[in-house]
Amino acid sequence: MPMGFLMDLTRRTMTMAGGAMAALGFGSAARAQTLAGPFGDALAYSDERGGVSVLIQRGTEVLAEAYANGGAPERAWAIHSGTKSFSGVLACHLVREGWLDLDAPVSALITEWQADPAKAAITTRELLDLTSGCVAGGFGAPPTYEEAVAAPLATPPGSHFEYNPGPFQVWGEMVRRMLESRGYLPDVLGFMRSRVIDPAGVTVADWRLHGGQPTLPTGVQMTAREWAKWGRWVLDGAGGADLTPCWTGSGANPGYGLSWWLLRPGLIAPEARSGMGDDGAEMAERGEDIRLAAGAGEQKLYLLPQRDLLVVRQSRGFGSALAGFTPGWSDTEFMRRVLRGL
Repeated sequence: MPMGFLMDLTRRTMTMAGGAMAALGFGSAARAQTLAGPFGDALAYSDERGGVSVLIQRGTEVLAEAYANGGAPERAWAIHSGTKSFSGVLACHLVREGWLDLDAPVSALITEWQADPAKAAITTRELLDLTSGCVAGGFGAPPTYEEAVAAPLATPPGSHFEYNPGPFQVWGEMVRRMLESRGYLPDVLGFMRSRVIDPAGVTVADWRLHGGQPTLPTGVQMTAREWAKWGRWVLDGAGGADLTPCWTGSGANPGYGLSWWLLRPGLIAPEARSGMGDDGAEMAERGEDIRLAAGAGEQKLYLLPQRDLLVVRQSRGFGSALAGFTPGWSDTEFMRRVLRGL
């Protein structure tokens, strides 16, 4: 096989066509796009910033699927904090099943919090929209469930948005105790699979464990196609759950709902170099409703319900991006290029 062909295949593997795509559950065959095609500008923008995959899907039709910088259709990548989105959807399912009231005190399950008046008042909604005041662990280093529960509050509940892994680990302990109280095995990952992952038809390549339970703020690895399946299921209504809380920002941060980012004016970004904030709000001013799961290194799953559109973008890692070795990322610039290709 000619070396030039191998190099080109490594650099960019384009969409499969015909029955192979249909067999994978991607609906009608996608047309292979070249760099000069309708989404070429978006693909180039991602590639230049360490991107490994871009998948653009409208309804069941894959409009473009491309890989670069070592990416491939079967290769899974860490989505980092994109993992958080599973928790918000699970919470909405538990509301539907009568297991959970988002505005009831967490201390009904985390009973040791009843001894602290501030902790006793925290709700599940405040945990998952990151306004609970609970801070434990740090970037890329979530605490165990027990450590998160034991951590002191940093701010009064409801007053401040703090992007931190601690609340999601408290949520994990809540789920574990719900299961235990109902006579189920306290297997949080198995429960998540049964309630949201398997119904979505998604295969997770790996989910990091800590203290014997899944880390809920981060830890999932999956391919672009599997992440697209998750996005499609959410756009289709996630099996009948009311996801309104996921798309409703808090007073402290209008741009963050129940574990999902919302590109809206007033969004408080996770950190200065995230490509969100005022940049993302520009899309709202253009009339675009964009919801996203996002992880370090600009791992992104964009959902545009008005257009029935989803876009997956993954990158080879976040170390080089944080060190400034790759150009900065702009959600607005990337999405402008995607939308120009429609």
